[in-house]
Amino acid sequence: MTEESKLPADPDNTSESPTPEPTPDTAAPQAEAPVSAPETASEPEKLSDEQLSELYDESLKNIQEGEILKGTVLQVDSEGVLVDIGYKSEGLIPITEFELDEGGQPNIHAGDEIDVYLVRREDAEGRVVLSKEIADQRLIWEQIAEAYDQGRTVVGKVTRRIKGGLRVEIGNMYAFLPASQIDIRPVQDLDSCLGRTFEMKVIKLSRRRRNIVLSRRVLLEEERESKRKELLQSLDVGQVRSGVVKNITQFGAFIDLGGLDGLLHKTDMSWGRVGHPSEVVKRDQDIEVVVLDIDREEGKVSLGLKQLTKDPWQGIAERYPVDSDVAGRVVNIVDYGAFVELEEGVEGLIHVSEMSWTRRNVDPHTVVTVGDEVRVRVLHVDPSRQKISLGLKQLQENPWDELEREHPVGSRVHGRVRNLTDFGAFVEIGDGIDGLIHVSDLSWAKRVVNPGEVLREGDEVDVVVLSIDRERERVSLGLKQVEPDPWLHVPERFKIGTATQVEIVNITSFGAFAKLQDGVEGLIHISELGLDHVERPEDIVRVGDMLDVKVIHLDRQERRIGLSRRAYLMDQDRSLVEQYGQPRSTPTEEAPPQQAAPERAERRERPERAERQDRPERQERPERTTLGDIIDAAQREHARRGNDDDSESETKEDE
Repeated sequence: MTEESKLPADPDNTSESPTPEPTPDTAAPQAEAPVSAPETASEPEKLSDEQLSELYDESLKNIQEGEILKGTVLQVDSEGVLVDIGYKSEGLIPITEFELDEGGQPNIHAGDEIDVYLVRREDAEGRVVLSKEIADQRLIWEQIAEAYDQGRTVVGKVTRRIKGGLRVEIGNMYAFLPASQIDIRPVQDLDSCLGRTFEMKVIKLSRRRRNIVLSRRVLLEEERESKRKELLQSLDVGQVRSGVVKNITQFGAFIDLGGLDGLLHKTDMSWGRVGHPSEVVKRDQDIEVVVLDIDREEGKVSLGLKQLTKDPWQGIAERYPVDSDVAGRVVNIVDYGAFVELEEGVEGLIHVSEMSWTRRNVDPHTVVTVGDEVRVRVLHVDPSRQKISLGLKQLQENPWDELEREHPVGSRVHGRVRNLTDFGAFVEIGDGIDGLIHVSDLSWAKRVVNPGEVLREGDEVDVVVLSIDRERERVSLGLKQVEPDPWLHVPERFKIGTATQVEIVNITSFGAFAKLQDGVEGLIHISELGLDHVERPEDIVRVGDMLDVKVIHLDRQERRIGLSRRAYLMDQDRSLVEQYGQPRSTPTEEAPPQQAAPERAERRERPERAERQDRPERQERPERTTLGDIIDAAQREHARRGNDDDSESETKEDE
């Protein structure tokens, strides 16, 4: 090959006709062939051989390997496409580098001008090595790079799904579209994008690795932001706008107004109760909404659906007057009551206190269930707050009216002991009506501390109605009032100065309580337990001891009896002195059996008196003027403790 054949051909000289055999030996004749073609042109004789040789040499110098050149299609056959680039020889490009039509033929014809890439100026056969595919890739790459640098968009077709996203074909170049960059919202089905053509932006370009990353989301966000700003300026409160349900949440739905999303809260979907927004709207549903509020700084819009219809609370007081009976359906039950739908968008509340006349702290689920058709009474209507108070018990007879009518105060009624407390017993005397027997009303004579001493749960008893408090729904009952009051005959049977035998039932620090006949109790003060000074009553008497005493004080109104062992013993001593001339405390004299225990205690006390006199007294005896004062003071203390117990029981009852 001569040195002249290695020179590049002139790329601008595309009118020359190629020769069929581009060998080095025929290079010169091939160069002369183009000038012989235009013999019919004007003045062809002006170009000399030397001039033609210079033109040929110049064309060879301008063609370099690796360049993209313009070529003309000369022939298309099964072997390939023959292309002339104005060089000494033509190049044959494989047919696989061209797009094929439906018949499997390359979509190109003779005479078409195409871009080709010069791989080598000559191969072993002396032909130019060209590539249409490389030229297209180079050109597409340059276009993509220019779009990336200038922020322009590119158009590509999704060809297949790959790991993490989609492969997009731009010309004959492949780029990567991540799944997160396909749309503003996550795309669940990537296969739905196959075969679609998108306009995208190049967000990453690596020239060294020939890597291209695309994003459709960036373009959509830019478009949305532009539309959002325009839409915010055109929106106004009260406007009715069309939109599409974009997303549904627990608290509402987001509506796409055409570039701006607004929130349709579930409370603004319907005048009635909405359990979940999906009950009213569906995703991708076309819907008309009212603009309720606009925050232009934050770009937030509140929408309403129910505002398109008439407010059912208008004229509610005329449709549902107070004290009228209406029908409704239970739609919801809560801890404090049940909601009843009177009509679409209008609900009223039956509070737990309005469900039953007698049952307190009732569980609404035990009275009604969701879906029940009930009849209720309108108790209160507040149109401004859109609230209606309903009552269920008002449609039933109040058992407290029946109680006052059938069992007035002072009447006897039969009941069952339902519960025992520290302060008394509750007795069921009617349907859901319980009355309280206070501990002070359990017995006339016995001082009851624990109601279980007298009653047990489940006992059937007859009681007397003492009082009825209808407002507070309380009934006071008495058990002891069933029997006659023994104090009616006490003044006659136990006159002051009467001697009687009693039983010790309780011992306190200030004395001992003793039971007389008919269960009446009296107090033996500590100063009246013996002839000598007594510091501790339990050293002299015990519960269950039988003693002979003398009545020294009687108060019918206060129901108090003062007893004295000391006065009885002094009377006995005086009687013995008068009868035998000696006191009853002589050691040789035997005491009656019922007096043996206290007298033995007195004898044990005598040897120790001298020793105790030498020691300071533990507690000085209070100064009292009369025995009645002593008894009154002791019984007042006893009564005060009883009143404290009563107050405590009433407090527990109120609770």
